[in-house]
Amino acid sequence: MIDPVRDLASVREATERLLDAAASWDNAEVTQPSRLPGWTRGHVLAHLARNADALVNVLQGRPMYADAATRDADIERDAPRPLDVHLADVRESAERFQAVAAEPADWERIVELRNGVTDRAARIPFRRWVEVALHHVDLGAGYELENLPDEFVAREIEFLADRWSGRPEVPPVTLLLGHDEGGPTWHTGGDKGDPVVLGGTGAELLGWLSGRGDKGAHLAVLAGDRLPDLPPL
Repeated sequence: MIDPVRDLASVREATERLLDAAASWDNAEVTQPSRLPGWTRGHVLAHLARNADALVNVLQGRPMYADAATRDADIERDAPRPLDVHLADVRESAERFQAVAAEPADWERIVELRNGVTDRAARIPFRRWVEVALHHVDLGAGYELENLPDEFVAREIEFLADRWSGRPEVPPVTLLLGHDEGGPTWHTGGDKGDPVVLGGTGAELLGWLSGRGDKGAHLAVLAGDRLPDLPPL
């Protein structure tokens, strides 16, 4: 069951963890490449700050971003800033998000995100947790998929499996935690093509679904010919 109040606490913990790690850098390190193609660590930090403000917009019934071009331009504008400015912006925007999310509201209401995507308001704290946790991995600063909390990994696997569900370019895929059919299982993909069964650790499954880490290279293909390719997120 989704618990937005508990998720908000997890967001706060994840944000502090990321800020503590970034605080050890210097201005040169914030300009180093992240693991996201074409983005420096400064781009990732700028995105995290602007995403917090965008989710405030969502919770308050405004468009998430003015438009895609403005979103991208804001990240490019903010990416070259000194480290201390980045840290302050990430922290202050995170506090704005926490304050708005803590206001009394109907968590069951439907809100709109980017590109016409809708969701229950109750899922917004988890969506923010995803942004902070996975982008911490993207910073390439020693925090890896294997370090993510087990609860987070299982929930994000379920979330991404649902995202790829019904996609005709993805064959029907069963995901097994470990290689045990008696353990946690998720299903994704469409209904075309030969079924595939993949087994691996939570981090390996999440890496394949999110295009991170080794992107599923160490998953066991227990049925089917090969590891399927996924479209970009």
